[in-house]
Amino acid sequence: MSLSTKNMDAELAAKLFELMCLIRRFEEESARLYMLGKIKGFLHLYIGEEAVAAGAIPPLREDDYIVTHYRDHGHALARGLKPNAIMAELMGKETGCSGGKGGSMHLFDTEKGFMGGYAIVGGQLPIATGLALAIKQRGQDQVVACFFGDGAVNEGEFHEALNLAALWKLPVLFFLENNLYGMGTHVERSRAGGKDIFDAASAYKIPAKQINGMDLSEVRETTIDALNRVRSGDGPVFLEAICYRFRGHSMADPSAYRKSTEVDEWRDKDPLESFKQTASQQGLLSAEDVLRISDSVEKTVKEAILFGEESARPPAESLYEHVYAE
Repeated sequence: MSLSTKNMDAELAAKLFELMCLIRRFEEESARLYMLGKIKGFLHLYIGEEAVAAGAIPPLREDDYIVTHYRDHGHALARGLKPNAIMAELMGKETGCSGGKGGSMHLFDTEKGFMGGYAIVGGQLPIATGLALAIKQRGQDQVVACFFGDGAVNEGEFHEALNLAALWKLPVLFFLENNLYGMGTHVERSRAGGKDIFDAASAYKIPAKQINGMDLSEVRETTIDALNRVRSGDGPVFLEAICYRFRGHSMADPSAYRKSTEVDEWRDKDPLESFKQTASQQGLLSAEDVLRISDSVEKTVKEAILFGEESARPPAESLYEHVYAE
């Protein structure tokens, strides 16, 4: 694997490494809390895919929008949602970013332009296209970043969204996180075209590129180029990041459909370890930096857990809030 820290100084390298570490530790602790029964419902972890969120989301402007799938914790953290509010949401507390009513799959923060994780596979794609249409009608230059997995590309919404975005030259960055598995089915068993999905965008005349989703620098540089093109008014761009989730589809998944040797091969490409090694070799990350970042992340995650545990659950009467009915 060829890794780099292109166009990064020491400050940026440390900042992005810390973000990846935060996502990793937040997810590891979320798994532990789920096993303790403090987080209920569904829980889909982002462990292994941190380079995508850390590479693709920071280059967005504050007024851009994000819509994503139900494996959304990493995206929310990368967008700057407070770890306290996210953890409280996972625990179903009223101090959560969705008032404790959304849980793991429905993180939301309009002030951050984070327009939700969506539990319906592919459901975020037409939402992204609609947001982009509104941007164009208003004559603005914002971008909608739409994240989705390989399981969504066989849904009708995928084709409908790409078609309209291309037809109307809408400002959407379609970002596919291809972790090779839609739940327990490998992409080569579910898609006639195989694992190289970015070719599908050519049917709609959308420029597309496949990248190494385990390489933070490659994700970041490619995303910056794509955002510049989308923002110029030329219409959507499609990026496919090849990545891998180290854990099962969800906490309820024993992952028996994957060979341990396959998982081990991908763990050798761990984006955190790879970036740490590369940045250290290039003089951008010292041993002292790594220790400082580790301590800072541990403190942040512990504070988030304590905040969630000490927060109250939504009162019963809150069931009637934000309901659009007579």
